[in-house]
Amino acid sequence: MLPDPKFGPAAQTPQQRAYVLKQLQVVNPHLKTKATAYALQLYDQYVAGELAWLDVRQALDAVAS
Repeated sequence: MLPDPKFGPAAQTPQQRAYVLKQLQVVNPHLKTKATAYALQLYDQYVAGELAWLDVRQALDAVAS
């Protein structure tokens, strides 16, 4: 698999992206405890490689505005 530039070097596979998400949730527990169904869907899309984390944040920020 060729590296995808939309993901960092430590987040190329679904397992790596799941680990990155878990670490983000440790640093910012709000990402887990206050996650809406929409946020959980975006997280799943991130782990699947359909969205970059920047896309997730922009989508969540758009809803919050």
